[in-house]
Amino acid sequence: MVRASRPTPGARSPTRSTTRATGLTVAARLAVVVVGAGAVVLLLGCRGAAPGTTADPGAERYPLHTDIVATTFWVGEVFDPSVPDGSQVCSTYDAQWAFHWSGASTGVVPGDAEACPGAPLGGCDGVAGDTDPAGTSCETEPRTAENDFFPSSGAVPLENPFYLDLPYDDLHDPIGFAQRCEVIPWADDPGYAGRCEDRTFSYMKNRWVAITGPNGTTCYGQVEDAGPSHDDLYHDAEYVFGDTDARPAQEKFNNAGLDVSPALNGCLGFADLDGDQDRVSWRFVDDDDVPPGPWLRIVTTSGVTLG
Repeated sequence: MVRASRPTPGARSPTRSTTRATGLTVAARLAVVVVGAGAVVLLLGCRGAAPGTTADPGAERYPLHTDIVATTFWVGEVFDPSVPDGSQVCSTYDAQWAFHWSGASTGVVPGDAEACPGAPLGGCDGVAGDTDPAGTSCETEPRTAENDFFPSSGAVPLENPFYLDLPYDDLHDPIGFAQRCEVIPWADDPGYAGRCEDRTFSYMKNRWVAITGPNGTTCYGQVEDAGPSHDDLYHDAEYVFGDTDARPAQEKFNNAGLDVSPALNGCLGFADLDGDQDRVSWRFVDDDDVPPGPWLRIVTTSGVTLG
């Protein structure tokens, strides 16, 4: 399904999204092994933990968004290479997202391409096609609790497979950037304060979100892209940060309000691997409110990567 997950091609490239206290404060509660510049692996309290929690973390600070259509996207997906936001080889916060997420590189997107020019190809959160010499074939696959909803084939993730996007791009959407310190609730928190004009820093990347799915389970993921949206609508502050339970402004893709990864698709009990009918409730949560679960096996801590 065609979903736009970032704005213009030249604007989209970042230096690897914000290095946040988030992953590190969570990690402080558990044993940590650093596996690269962009992620940490948490060895205790995660594997084998049942997803979901009965608590309501973030309830005092962050509004709940209810009955929101959620679609599925995945690292390495190329759903329309003819448009600037038609590929998940890169994200608005990471110009080399598929490479950083997987460590795999089988080629490079042509420099004159509309989507992700110059980005390494080959990384795939799913099943990479072995008959595609361009390295652009990457299909999703079912995920199960038996494998902590991690990929069962393809690349071994170096960053968190529990990821999502929301339609507020605080780096490359001009309005989103200009307003980010006015609308983002954690803009004055330690680690964020004073960086409003820093174009190498994102307030959104790596933020944690609690999502309750069709199966009633609450799972957790990190923001790693902006969408679903299109054109110049990547600054939907009323929906993303508002307290009125507003509907998304973008209206396409069954008016979806977030894309979730295959790991979250499985954890939340979606009916379809790549549909637009599943509905969720979600809210932001702070790092210390993220409970043990498979989403903490690998925590993404990388900052923005500009192209």
